[in-house]
Amino acid sequence: MALKISKRGRVPAFIVMDVLRAANERAARGEDVLHLEVGQPGTSAPRAVLEAAREALNRERIGYTDATGMPSLRARIARHYLETAEVEVDPARIVVTTGSSGGFLLSFLSCFDPGDRVALAAPGYPAYRNILTTLGIEPVALETEAAQRFQPSPDLLAAAGGRLDGLIVASPSNPAGTMLGRSAFSDLVDHCRDRGIRLISDEIYHGITYGERAVTALELTGDAIVINSFSKYFSMTGWRLGWMVLPEDLTRPIECLAQNLFISAPTLSQYAGEAAFDCRAELDGYVAAYGRNRELLLKELPEAGFDRLAPADGAFYIYADVSARSNDSEAFCQRMLAEIGVATTPGIDFDEERGRRFVRFSFAGPEADIAQALTRLRGWR
Repeated sequence: MALKISKRGRVPAFIVMDVLRAANERAARGEDVLHLEVGQPGTSAPRAVLEAAREALNRERIGYTDATGMPSLRARIARHYLETAEVEVDPARIVVTTGSSGGFLLSFLSCFDPGDRVALAAPGYPAYRNILTTLGIEPVALETEAAQRFQPSPDLLAAAGGRLDGLIVASPSNPAGTMLGRSAFSDLVDHCRDRGIRLISDEIYHGITYGERAVTALELTGDAIVINSFSKYFSMTGWRLGWMVLPEDLTRPIECLAQNLFISAPTLSQYAGEAAFDCRAELDGYVAAYGRNRELLLKELPEAGFDRLAPADGAFYIYADVSARSNDSEAFCQRMLAEIGVATTPGIDFDEERGRRFVRFSFAGPEADIAQALTRLRGWR
C-alpha cells in the first residue's frame, strides 16, 4: 500500500530555480552561460561583514540566540530606520528571521487562517501565492497592467470581489521593479485600514533604487507588517538573514511561532549582519553598478527586439513583454538558453494567467556579462 504524501507538496515549482538548474547543467557540459535569470547580487558580502563573521567564529560560541534575534542586531535595525527614513521603531517590534522567506511564513501563519483570502499583484513573486496555497489560504490575484506600473490599487482591491483578509505589497516589485509613490501607497494603507485588511509590505529591495527613495510602510502606518532582508541591498543572499517590523499586537504570537518553527535565525549571520549597516559606501557602489547595467539594458534591449519594458524604478530586474515574438515564455527562455547561452526567467513564474507573454531579465551580475548577453540577443531571432 502506498504511503500518504501531503497535497502541500504539489505546490507549483519556483520556475527560476528550474532555469538555474538547466543553466548549471549546461555549464557542467563545458558550455558557457550568461546568468540573467537569478535574482541575487553578483557581488560578495561587504568586506566588513566577512571580517565580522571571522571574528565571531573565533570569539563566540555561536549557539542559539533569542528567537526574535540578538538584541544588538535588533537595535541596529531600528537605528537603520531612523537614519534612512526618519522613523522611530521600538526594537521590541523587530524580529530577526531566517531570510525574508521565514518572515513571509511567520506573517502568513500569524495573521491568516485556512480559507482566508489574501490579495497580491500579478505579476508578483511566486513564493507569496505558493506559501499561501500550502497553508490553505486563498491567494487573490490582482491583474495589474503596465499602465498601473504593475502595482495594486484600491480600485483593483474593490474589484476583487468578496472579503479580503490581507494584501501583500512589494515596492520595488519583483519582477517589474516598479515602485509605489507616497500618495499611492498612502491610498492603499487607508483602504486596508478602513476595511480591516492586514497589509504586509515586502521591502527587500529597499536601497536599490534609481531615482526616488522607496517609501517604507512604517512612514504611513503602525499597523502593517514590514519584511526586509539582508539578501539584496546588503548582498548577503546565502547568509539567510532577514527581519520583520511588527505591530505590537503581533510581537508575542510571532515570537511563539518563531520559537517552535526556527528556534532562531542563523547566529553567525546575525553577527555578520550587524556589521552590514556600516558598509553603506561599498553597498551603494554595488547599486551604482546595477544602475549602469539597467541603463545598458533599457537602451539596447529595444534594439534587440525587446521594446515593451516595465520602468524598473528599483530592484535589478526588467520585465519585458515578448508577445510580438512568442506566446510561450517558457519555451522562449528554453530556446534562448539552448541557442545563445543566455538564461532568463519566463513570466509564468510571476503571473500564471498572462505570464506567457513576458520574460524577466535580471541585471544583478557583472556589466561584462550584460553587455555580452545584449550582443547575443541582437543577433538572435
